Amino acid sequence: MFFTHLITSFFVSTITIVVILLIRKLFSKQLSAKWQYNLWFLLLIALTLPFIPKQLIHFKNPFIFFHINQSNKVGDSSISTVEGSRLSNVNWMQDFAIPVNQLNLKFLTVGLTTIWIAGMLVMAVLFLQAWFKVRKIKNTTTVLNNQDVVHLFERCKHHLHISKPLTVGESSLVKSPMTFGLFKTYVVLPKHLDEWMSIKDIEYIFMHELHHYKYKDIATNYLMIIYQILYWFNPLVWIAFKKMRLDREIACDIAVLKSLDEHCHLDYGNAIINFAAMTSHSKDFALANQFNGSKEQMKKRIERIASFTIESKWMKLKSISIFTLIGVFVASQVPFISAMATTNDHYDFNNEDTVYEDLSSYFDGYDGSFVLYDLEAGQYRIYNEDKSTLRVSPNSTYKMYSALIGLESDVITSDNSTMKWNGTKYPYVSWNTDQNLSTAMKNSVTWYFQEVDEKIPRKTTKAYVEQMGYGNDDLSGGQDYWLESSLRISPVEQVQLLVAFYTNQFGFEDKNIQAVKDSLILEGYDGYHLSGKTGTGNVNGKNVNGWFIGYVETEDNTYFFATNIQNEDNSYGSKAAEITLSILKDKGIY
Repeated sequence: MFFTHLITSFFVSTITIVVILLIRKLFSKQLSAKWQYNLWFLLLIALTLPFIPKQLIHFKNPFIFFHINQSNKVGDSSISTVEGSRLSNVNWMQDFAIPVNQLNLKFLTVGLTTIWIAGMLVMAVLFLQAWFKVRKIKNTTTVLNNQDVVHLFERCKHHLHISKPLTVGESSLVKSPMTFGLFKTYVVLPKHLDEWMSIKDIEYIFMHELHHYKYKDIATNYLMIIYQILYWFNPLVWIAFKKMRLDREIACDIAVLKSLDEHCHLDYGNAIINFAAMTSHSKDFALANQFNGSKEQMKKRIERIASFTIESKWMKLKSISIFTLIGVFVASQVPFISAMATTNDHYDFNNEDTVYEDLSSYFDGYDGSFVLYDLEAGQYRIYNEDKSTLRVSPNSTYKMYSALIGLESDVITSDNSTMKWNGTKYPYVSWNTDQNLSTAMKNSVTWYFQEVDEKIPRKTTKAYVEQMGYGNDDLSGGQDYWLESSLRISPVEQVQLLVAFYTNQFGFEDKNIQAVKDSLILEGYDGYHLSGKTGTGNVNGKNVNGWFIGYVETEDNTYFFATNIQNEDNSYGSKAAEITLSILKDKGIY
């Protein structure tokens, strides 16, 4: 999950920055300074999207959802088991699983998480140091002795319609005028600035710094710091923020020019040049807006000031159009982010007639879930809401749908479903012989269903899986995509599919549905009939995922269930079946 989130944030930040840089280069003459700067706010929005809770940006799955029809039920005539004592035949509870070898990505995930967090901590420490420096500047700031400068500051505030009290002062720790303070704003000048700069130049400095305050650039600084901490690993974010700061200074310069008479424009540019010539470049303060900058930045600012013209309505219209275009692009990434954020790990289940209950005593030592659907009442009863929608590998429970697809594709038929044994010695004696659908399902013969699957074009299988709405319908995991690989499904979806299968909401041939039903029959007693399929996921020699899905038919109702259990090395399908039968017995269902 973390790796997916990291990739998502990296992709979104990178592609957005590249697009903004490209647009700025292609349409530099169509974008005013203000709108060039505004483009970066779209980047801030894009950087926020991967961290928005997935519930707020979730797009519902467009694939098929099956409506449960309570009137369609198969009667007892479909069950051919011999009546007998409950649990008289437990052969079906044997575990047949093929080990799957996988790279353990846990350490990689933990490692990446550790590196990311460590990087954020380092960045946080650096910005904390910057905060202490600004705090030190604030503590060493003294009031201005020159009352003419103080009165000038108030006149500049009045000119820009700023009524909130601001603190203006000077400090020996600063080399460039700066503005900082989120709640209490300070405008701080270098010590004795009035002795080596004219009162008119100081006025221009005040106008520049007050425009920073007016346009909330101090708050923007804090946002940029947050994003630099989160995205420290992406060098393009650093480049983008450097350009954003320059664009902000240029936009601020242009705003000052708009507020001045035309004959003052040259004086404003000269004030910047004079100040840059008299002082050395000061270090950047991430928490403050500084009047001075690097030689390259000052050069670009002077060039823009020299070429300044009043923004025409046509220029404004073009700028807004380009901004809107990039805004649409940023918004278009939301479905991608939504898909990546969920990574299809959870199924979006919303049913009003659902009762959540505590069955934890049955699951001692396991992370697990139990889902029960009462066909007559149309009600779900669920243990462990979160795990009930968590998608995991179906393992052998998928074999019933593999068989159904094989029947629908005419690879096997209800009359002739025999597959010849290929002579390979398997670890289970019952596998080392010819198999038909009934024996293959009973003994969970993996090679049989692999062979059925191989005879069907993958695109055909994909179409059937999508038609059924099977889990995440991801068949990209190679030949055994259903064995601890790409295909995943949640317990709730297992139950919904069982209902859709049982009532043939797939629109398949009735004889094919019945053939699979017959192969799923496990046992019966006193008018109760149990059908189902177990599944065990064995990864690197450890049984980590156990399933039991199926249904109980009574004289007047049918109950559908799915149980999934997980732990490090004891999650068998047979154990899931034991838990299920205990729950069904205590509920008086079977």
